[in-house]
Parts: sequence; structure tokens; C-alpha cells
Amino acid sequence: MLVLGIETSCDETGIALYDTGRGLLAHALHSQVALHADYGGVVPELASRDHIRRVLPLTREVLLESGVTLADLDAVAYTAGPGLAGALLVGAGVGTSLAYALDIPAIGIHHLEGHLLSPLLADPAPQFPFVALLVSGGHTQLMRVGGVGDYTLLGETLDDAAGEAFDKSAKLLGLGYPGGPAIAALAESGHTGRYPLPRPMLHSDNLDFSFSGLKTAVLTAARNLPPDTQARADLAAELQTAIVDVLVGKSIAAIEQTGLTRLVVAGGVGANRRLRVQLSAAAQGRGCSVFYPPFEFCTDNGAMIAFAGALRLQQDKQENTRGSGSGFTVRPRWDLASLATA
Repeated sequence: MLVLGIETSCDETGIALYDTGRGLLAHALHSQVALHADYGGVVPELASRDHIRRVLPLTREVLLESGVTLADLDAVAYTAGPGLAGALLVGAGVGTSLAYALDIPAIGIHHLEGHLLSPLLADPAPQFPFVALLVSGGHTQLMRVGGVGDYTLLGETLDDAAGEAFDKSAKLLGLGYPGGPAIAALAESGHTGRYPLPRPMLHSDNLDFSFSGLKTAVLTAARNLPPDTQARADLAAELQTAIVDVLVGKSIAAIEQTGLTRLVVAGGVGANRRLRVQLSAAAQGRGCSVFYPPFEFCTDNGAMIAFAGALRLQQDKQENTRGSGSGFTVRPRWDLASLATA
């Protein structure tokens, strides 16, 4: 089965083709980072308009690269939520229109499910069941994944997510958007210990997270920084270490609580190299294996949507709209755990 994937949930337009027999055939991505950089964050209206400009040219590019035509498609998968409503409507409108014209299924995919399953695109790929650390945008969650659609929430952030802590702290330090890569780059020349920061909820008796207090601590420290680059680098290094310490500690606690031996990391923060090094070392010391998606699939992309759509189509766990004139909807807010009953 050949599935076209369309991702337009926020500030990346991603298109991909996945074949259940041959794997990922082609993918293309346009990032809007430069478009939103002057605003310090994503402007929803600008994001939606840029998706409109990019989605069809990228689709043509992917089809040409893979050597297939629209007539060869067996289904179209698009991100139905969560995300920015206007941005989601672009992908949903294009996806369902193509499906209607071709008389094939249109599959609305949960954005976080795409991230959650993206490590299965790696080689080697993890086997079910596993614990998943999902760190994407405004989401930081730990899930037990028993299979496609079998998700049990173990813990989540009570306020800011890890990605938000990176972005907001980067703004306080006068760094660019997105904040995660900017903090990581600055931290390379910094040293920890000069500006002690808290590790929120690291030793709590649950698997929940909280990063709003850490952002406040960075604000307090930033107000008293001396006017030199080294001070900013030291604070960035401490911030990165604090976030990584919490993510690693909670992930290992989830492994011990569930008794599983496989951990999957997905989402944009999963590209952080310090997180990968520390988490892999901690898991290895406990006889566990850690799996990451390829770096290019950590951020939003069409490959994860096409892949999730193919899995959903194979298992027939999604209500698909065939070319019958059916409408569609998007879900800017959508609980991932709700898919367990889908």
C-alpha cells in the first residue's frame, strides 16, 4: 500500500510517500523558522498562509522523486491534530480533496502518534511494547506503548513542556528561535555549577513533569548576569543539564515502574545530543535499550504521518473517509490517550 503523508500542524510543511512493501520512498520538508524568527515564535496566520504556498509544490516534488503518480496512491494521511487550527485545515483540506478525487481513503492522524511511531522508521527499530518519552513542542509525556493505538499515559507535564522551557529561556537570554538548538549551541562553550538551577519534580513519587519554575529561575538568574558571553553560556549549560536531568530521571523511573526494557524517544527535543548521551548511558547501565528516530525525523515531518497512516490502514483502526463527499474536521486539542479506544 502506498500512502501520501501531509504534515501542516505548526511551522513545517512536510510531505512524504511511504510504501508498506518498500518503505519510505521520498520526503520533503519546508521549515518556516526564518519566517517567524523576527517574532520570537510562530504566528498562526503566517504559518497557515505559508502552508498553502508550499503543500502542492512539495507534493509534486515528492511524487517526481519517487517516480509514482497520484493514480498510484492507495491512501492519503494528513495531520488532523493537535496543532494550530488554520494550519491543520490546510493539510486536511488538501488531503481529503485528493482522496475524494482519487476515490481512496483519507486518514486523519494524531500528530503525537506520528512522533511516537517515528522511531520505527529507524534501523534497528524497537519492538512493542516499550516506554516512550514524547518531547515535542508543548508536550512532554511518558507513555506505555503496547502497539499501534495501545497507549497508556504514565506521566505528563503539569505546566510548561521541555520544549517551551527551552524556547522561553532562549528568549530571556536574547537567543534566536527556536530555542532548543540555540540553547544547545551556546551551552557547548558553557560550564555547569555557576548558576545552580532546580530540577523540578525530579524526586517526586510520580512520573509527571513541571518546567515553569525552571523558566522562572532562569529569568531571575538572567536579570543578574554580567555583560559577558561566558556568563550566558554557563547559564545555558546549566539550563540544558537541568532539563536533561529531569527527562532522564523520569524516563528511567518509568522503565523501572513498568518493568519494560525498551525506551523510545520522540519529538524535537529528542534531537538534543546531551539528552541522547545521558539517556543512553543511564539505560545501558540498567540493561535497557534506547531507540531514537533519525535526526531528520525528530522535528515535524511528513514521513511520520505517512508511516502512521500506513499502519492505521493496515490495522483498520481508523474510520476512513472514502471519496463519497464526506466532510472532515481537525482537532487543535486532542488527547493522545483517547486513541486507545479508537
